[in-house]
Amino acid sequence: MAHSLAPHEVAALVARRLAERTGEFAVIGLGRSGVAASRLLRKAGISVYASDASATDAVRTTAAELERDGASVDVGLHNLERIAHAAVVVVSPGVPPGAPPLVAARKAGLPIVSEVEVALRLMPQLRYIATTGTNGKTTTTALVGHLLRALGHDAADVGNIGTPVSELALRDAPPTWAALEMSSFQLHDTPGVTPDVGILTTLSPDHLDRYDSVTEYYADKKLLFANAAVPSRWVTTADSTDVHQLVRGVQGNWYHFSTQRSDVDAWYDRDRGELHVLGAPLMARRDVALAGDHNVANVLAAVLAVMVADTEHRTPHARAVLAKAVREFRALAHRLEPVGDRHGVLWLNDSKATNVASTQVAIDGMTRPTVLLLGGRHKGEPYTSLAPSLRQHARVVVAYGEAGAQIEADLAPALGDAVPVVLMPMGSTFDQVVSRARSLAKAGDALLLSPACSSYDMFRNYEERGRAFARLAEALT
Repeated sequence: MAHSLAPHEVAALVARRLAERTGEFAVIGLGRSGVAASRLLRKAGISVYASDASATDAVRTTAAELERDGASVDVGLHNLERIAHAAVVVVSPGVPPGAPPLVAARKAGLPIVSEVEVALRLMPQLRYIATTGTNGKTTTTALVGHLLRALGHDAADVGNIGTPVSELALRDAPPTWAALEMSSFQLHDTPGVTPDVGILTTLSPDHLDRYDSVTEYYADKKLLFANAAVPSRWVTTADSTDVHQLVRGVQGNWYHFSTQRSDVDAWYDRDRGELHVLGAPLMARRDVALAGDHNVANVLAAVLAVMVADTEHRTPHARAVLAKAVREFRALAHRLEPVGDRHGVLWLNDSKATNVASTQVAIDGMTRPTVLLLGGRHKGEPYTSLAPSLRQHARVVVAYGEAGAQIEADLAPALGDAVPVVLMPMGSTFDQVVSRARSLAKAGDALLLSPACSSYDMFRNYEERGRAFARLAEALT
């Protein structure tokens, strides 16, 4: 039974079935990753059954394209009997573990893997630096890819950052390196992950709408280290007790970064305003065009990982190239992204902050009185831990969306009159929410969208929410 096998045994079983090219692979979900996996499997000469519970026009169009590639496709349903007889089940990260196709697959004892697993097995030559963590993983992944390209490598940013790994394998000439972002959902189903360097940025509660406990969520994060061996190389923060406890006893060569300590491999010298990596200064803090200590930590993690990935990345010339590349790197969209500065009000789009810990980081980095937009779809975390930072940095909180009432219940008693919590009526549009926040902002304030919630009550994803906020920054003068 596949579900009773160790991760490396599942990875070996999948690799064997890929090599044998016998039996049918069932792909569950026809989002971008599922489509890429289906096409890659067909390119490899493997029989594919793909299905999606949705039957939208977009899904039907995709299904028709896959059928032209030789796949068998169902839309609006999953053929559970057919799935139960598959050789391997490939699941998209958005499909919850309790979905009927996955229940059927587990009952049949089938290996269930991500498209990442399939792609990595079909690209054994690929070198990659894999990053996970509750917060910071996307920026760190983007930095890693940027640094690798600056050093002259053909490198792509893939995984949770947006591009499926399978799309690399579909290229006529796949890159030699990848910066791979791994979510907890992807790690759950990628048993063969064995990076050249693995990075764990931070840990804090998240996705409690999908996980039964923080322990269960952390256990999936730990799967980054499932294939750890003596030669493995790992980069982690030295500033988190939870991270230290999670990786205790894991084999490998360990490298640590910190914004609070100097007895580590990469650290921030506040007195001199310098970033130090592997025993020597790398660059001045003022030359990093990213706000907040959390971004200093992301830079330290990325540079350290790239340096330890290959000895050629540690030469004096390479260090100079890396420092120049960091100076040229700019904040990613939806991550404390300035999108307007009008009438003395600075608009900051931090729509990517979909959990409390990420919003905490944003609030702590504020240097202006802040009007904070907090809300969306609740993910199971209390908001009470934000109160001390809100008392220090915020002038008013605008609570909105499905989570609005819970946010008010958690924060209003803790903040009292010091920081009013304005609850928007259920049914308010996002335009109305932002308009209300703008009316509360004064010259010299920051108007910060850092919701601590998912976007699914109003939007398809956090990017759409961030774009709407940026549009309103232009419109509301």
